[in-house]
Order: sequence, then structure tokens, then C-alpha cells
Amino acid sequence: MHRGALVVALVLSSIAAPLAVDAQRPEKLYRIGMLERTSTAINAANLEGFRQGLRELGYVEGKSFVIEYRSADGRDERFPSLAAELVRLKVDLILTRGTSAALAAKNATGTIPVVITGVGDPVGQGVVASLARPGANVTGLSTLVTEIYAKRVGLLKELVPGAVRLAALINMSNPASPPQWKEVERATRSLGLQAQLLDVRKPEDLGPAFDGAIRQHADALVVGLETLTQANQRVIVDLAAKHRLPAIYASMEFAGGLVVYGVNYPDQYRHAASFADRIFKGAKPADLPVEQPTKFELVINTRTAKALGLTIPPSLLLRADQVIQ
Repeated sequence: MHRGALVVALVLSSIAAPLAVDAQRPEKLYRIGMLERTSTAINAANLEGFRQGLRELGYVEGKSFVIEYRSADGRDERFPSLAAELVRLKVDLILTRGTSAALAAKNATGTIPVVITGVGDPVGQGVVASLARPGANVTGLSTLVTEIYAKRVGLLKELVPGAVRLAALINMSNPASPPQWKEVERATRSLGLQAQLLDVRKPEDLGPAFDGAIRQHADALVVGLETLTQANQRVIVDLAAKHRLPAIYASMEFAGGLVVYGVNYPDQYRHAASFADRIFKGAKPADLPVEQPTKFELVINTRTAKALGLTIPPSLLLRADQVIQ
């Protein structure tokens, strides 16, 4: 072989050798624990949002990530044991929904990164030290779920202008709920309405709660969003229809409900994937600021409105992001 050709061949082989080794080196398979309130069936849109976000960042399910999904099935008290199970599995990251799940994950591990979603007041509830510098191993996305209740009360007043009494279906055993009830009370008071608390702590409380609302002549209903209500969304929507009670909900999981106003959760889950990506690439959760939501949605179901004998104000229809007919 000509000396020049030999040099070129040696150079090329020296470049190709590490490339061949890299090609043979297995890609890192990240195990992601999801600590969720409900089953994959109910949570399908959010789960797909997270998967989509990872795909957009170049991750391939089964090759570069697998999901260990754990559902509390509507029972907050299950979160500590489920979080402990994910820690035993040595997952690379835990994604949570809601305050109770976030606190359970934080208490279960001080080393595995935790990315939160659906936490209304992460600082006030002790999930993070501050939004700008969360500290420890927890970061993610807040949802402003407390402040937004005033907006929901106002929307109900627009929908039912003659309303006098407004009921709120809230699980007061959830640590995030008492501030939300206070916000409902404040908002109803400012509009000259009476507020009625329907404290539901187990599925068996739902039917009697609606009966109580009707007995006390509630004109409309605000439905809180947490583990119990999310897991029993179909029952709640059906009870509202049965009692002809106009209701506003916090997420699209309450399919068939009259009005939804809240954070676009599938979009938030999609964005949560970017936190996972940065952490997998070496970022520390303590240094990643907790982000607040930027995308909200107002959805109005005119079929449900018609069944309730309600006329939706044209101004409200114009503001809706989606109208279901």
C-alpha cells in the first residue's frame, strides 16, 4: 500500500474505532416513576402529554425511558406506600400530581429527583423552599389552583345571574383544600352570594353532599380538583346532571360537565418532560425554578347547558377556547 494511503487508512480507523464502540454502547434507559391520583384510563390525556414531551426531546419509550405508573385510585393515604415502592425500584425520577403526592415523594426520598405538577401552593405547603430556588430534590410546575377559584365563581355568576347560593364540593382533608375554600368564600362574598361547603372525604360522601346542596337550595356548584374528585369525576358529573345543578370544573377530565376553567394539564405534563430532560442531562432540581402555568382553558358544553335549560351568554361563548355542541 502507498505510504500516503496507509496513513489515511490508519487515521480513518482511529476515528471509526471509538464510533464503533459508541454504537455498541447501550443507551441509558431511564426509569420514571409516576405517582398519580387515578388510573391510566382516567389520566390518559396527561400521560400522553408527558410521553409526547419526551418524544419531542428525542426519547424513545422502551429504549431510553420506561414509566413505572402508580395510582392512588382516589385515596390520598396510599401515596406514602406508593412513593416508597418507587424508591425501592430505584427509579431515576419521580413525577407527581397534586400536593399529597408531592409531599409523599419528598418524604420518601432526599436523593431521587422529584418533578411536581398540579400543586397550587408549593411554597406554602412545604413542597419547595421557594419558587426561584426550590432547594433539595424537588422542582416542577405550580398550578395556581387556589387563586383561580375566584375566576370560577365569577364565571358561574355569569352563567346563572340569578344565583343566590353557591356550593363548593371540596375534600377538606387534603392540605391544599382549606385555602381554596377560603378563596371561594371570599369570591362569593364579593359578589353578594352565599357559600355552602360540601366537605367530601370518601366516595360515599358524594351522594349525600349533592342531596344537602339541593335541600339548602344551592343554585350552582364549584367542584374542587384533587384525588377524590378526580377519581370519581364520572359520578360527580352524573350527580350534577341528575340534580340539574350547573357546575364548573377544573379540568377536562370531567367530561360532559357544563363548564371547565383551569390549567391545561396535558400541556403542563408535556412541559414537565423538559424538567426530566434537564435533570437527566445533569441539572440539579434545587437549581431549576418552579414554573407557573401560562396556558389556561375555558371549555363550555352547550349540550349540557341545554339539558339544564341554561342560555350561555354570547360574550362567554366568544371567550371560550372550546365549545362542545
